[in-house]
Amino acid sequence: MISATNLSKSFGERVLFQGASFRLNPGERYGLVGANGSGKTTLLNILAGDMEASGGSVDMPRRIRLGVLRQDRFLYEDEQILQVTLMGNEELWRAMAERDEVLAHADEHFDAERFSRVEEVFERHDGYTAEPRAAAILEGLGLPAKVHHDPLSTLSGGFRLRVLLAQVLASAPDALLLDEPTNHLDIVSIRWLEKFLRGFRGPVVVISHDHRFLDNVATHILDIDYETVIGYPGNYTRFLGAKAAERERREKEIAVREREIAHHRRFVDRFRAKASKARQAQSKLRLIEKKADQLVELPKSSRRYPTFRFEQRRPSGREVLRVKGVGKSFGDNRVLRDVNLRVGRGDRLAIVGPNGIGKSTLLKIVVGRLEADEGAVEWGYETWPGYFAQDPKDHLAGGAANGGGAGAGGRAGAPERRTAEAWISDYCEGKGTGFARGKMGMVLFTGDDADKRLGALSGGESARLVLCSLMIRTPNVLVLDEPTNHLDLESIEALVDGLKHFAGTLVFVSHDRWFVGRLANRIVEITEDGMRDYRGTYEEYVHYCGDDHLDTEAVLEQARADTRADEAPRGTSQDTWGKNRRARARRARRLRELEAAGARLAEQVDAAEARVSEIDAAFASPNFYEQSAPEEVQTLQAERQELTGRITRLMREWEAVEAEAEAAG
Repeated sequence: MISATNLSKSFGERVLFQGASFRLNPGERYGLVGANGSGKTTLLNILAGDMEASGGSVDMPRRIRLGVLRQDRFLYEDEQILQVTLMGNEELWRAMAERDEVLAHADEHFDAERFSRVEEVFERHDGYTAEPRAAAILEGLGLPAKVHHDPLSTLSGGFRLRVLLAQVLASAPDALLLDEPTNHLDIVSIRWLEKFLRGFRGPVVVISHDHRFLDNVATHILDIDYETVIGYPGNYTRFLGAKAAERERREKEIAVREREIAHHRRFVDRFRAKASKARQAQSKLRLIEKKADQLVELPKSSRRYPTFRFEQRRPSGREVLRVKGVGKSFGDNRVLRDVNLRVGRGDRLAIVGPNGIGKSTLLKIVVGRLEADEGAVEWGYETWPGYFAQDPKDHLAGGAANGGGAGAGGRAGAPERRTAEAWISDYCEGKGTGFARGKMGMVLFTGDDADKRLGALSGGESARLVLCSLMIRTPNVLVLDEPTNHLDLESIEALVDGLKHFAGTLVFVSHDRWFVGRLANRIVEITEDGMRDYRGTYEEYVHYCGDDHLDTEAVLEQARADTRADEAPRGTSQDTWGKNRRARARRARRLRELEAAGARLAEQVDAAEARVSEIDAAFASPNFYEQSAPEEVQTLQAERQELTGRITRLMREWEAVEAEAEAAG
C-alpha cells in the first residue's frame, strides 16, 4: 500500500539515512526503532507528508487516509472531549456539522438535496455509529464516559495525549503512523492499544521505547542504523537476535579474510626474492590486493549504550521501610486511603496500577517530598534512600536527586543556566573534575556534552544525568518513579542491567511491563478498593490473577459502574448506591479471578495425574524392574511420590477456590 524507494534525509553534512527502500503492507505492523537522534520521527514525518525527503520517493494511493499521532500538538482546548475525538475524521465531522445545520432550519426550509449529500458521507463512514465507536476508544484508553462531555482543557497533559491518540484511532484511517503512542498510558491502556492495533486492517508504523509493546504488536522491525533503514521480520526480541547474528557473521567473515591476507603476505615476504618462487609471489600479491579491495570495514552503529553501576555505601537494616495508615487527598479527590506497607532489605518492589490512582503520590510521601494527611512513614536502621522523580527536570531545577531530603542540595541562581558538569559536581564531594567527568562519561556525557546547559538537555539526557547522581551518592534504597519514561530502548536495557546488579533495596513505579518483569520480585497493585501485595514476579502475578487481569474490561466495568452510580434510583441515597456498586464490581472481578484460578488448578491436576498414570504404566510393564537400572526405578518412585503430594495440595486449593466462588456467586 505504501512504498519508499531510495529514500534519504540529511541536515547539512549530517546524514540520517540514505538508500532506504521498503514497503508497508496492509495488516502488517512495523516497529520503527533506532538510537535517539537517528531519524525515527523524521522518517515518520516524511511518510506523513509533513517533511520533504532529501532524495527518493514515497508512493501511496491518492485518496489514502493517514492517521498520524504527533507528539504535543493540542487544538480545540475548549471543545468537549468526545467532540475532539470525532474531529479526527474531518470529512465526517464536516458532514455532522452540515447535517445539524440542515436539520436546524428544517422547519423553515428543508434542503433535501443537501441532506442527501450529507447522508452519503454518513453512509460511507458509518456515521451513525461514530459516536459509540469514539466513546469506546476513549474508554479503552482510560477516559470513562462521565468525562466525555467535559472540555479538553480540564484534563492533565498526559490524558490530553490520550485524547489525541483516540482522535487518530477514531478517524477511520487506512494506515496509522504513531509516534510514541504509549507515552502517558498505564498498563491497562497499553494492553487495550495492543489489541486495537492487532485488529487494525491497514499498515501500522509505530515508534516506541516499550520493549514488551513492540514484542506484542510488531510483525516487522524497521531499524534506522548505519545511515540507512533495514527491515527485519518478526517482533523486537527476534530483531535483536537477528541483528546480533548478522553482525557476528560479518565480523567473522572479515576476520577470516584478514587471516587469509596475512597468510598470503607472509608467503610473499618470504619468497619474493627467490627466482623459483617469484611468479607465485606476484600471484599472491595480486590476490592480496583483490582481497583487500573486498575487505569492507563494518560501519559504526549509531546506537550507544550507557553504563549504570549502582553501589550501596553500606547495607541497610533488615526492615527498610514501614508505611502506616497513610492517606492523602487533593481537595475533594481522595487519592490514598489507609495505605499500609512494609519493605524488607532486598525487596524489588514494583508498584503498579492505573494512572491517577496515587502511585507517584505515595512515593513522594515516602521520600518526604509531600506530606501525608494522615498516617506515618518510618525508615529503618541505616537506610540511605535515593529518589528519581517522574520528571527528572524537577531534580535539575532543585539540584537534589535525593530521598527524604538526604544528600546534596541545589545552589541558588538560575539552575537552567548551569552546566551538566557543574550540577553533577555538587554530588562529588570534592573528588575533582576527573571523577565527575568519568561518571558522566558512563552515562554518555562525553566531550562537549558535559558543558551543556541544564535548560538545553533533552528528557533522555536529563534522566541519565539524574541517574548518574544516584550512582555517585551510593544509596542503599532506590525509589524510582517511572524511570524509563524518557529513556530510549538501549538506555532502558542498560538500566535494567545496572539495577539487577544493585545489592540494595528497590522500590519503583513503572508502566513498562518488560522493565517490571525483569526486575521485580514483589508486586504491589493499587486499586480503588485498596492494595494487592504479591510476592513473586510480574508474570507470576498476572498468571495468578488471570490473563484478563490489568486488561481493559476491568476498567470499563468500573467506568460503567461509576456512570450507573450517577443515575441512582430515587429513594436510594447516593452513598448507599455507590457502596453497593463498588461491592458488585469487586464481587464480579473476584469471580473472574476465581474462575481463572480454578481453571488453571484443574489443568495442573490433570497434568500431574496424567504423569502419575504414565509412571504406573511403566511400573506395570513386563520385565520393567529387570530391564531398568536401580537408579531409574528410584527416580520414578520419588517423582510419583512428589506428584501425589502435589495433587493433594492442588485439590485442596481447588476446593477452596470453588467454595469461595460458590459463596461469592
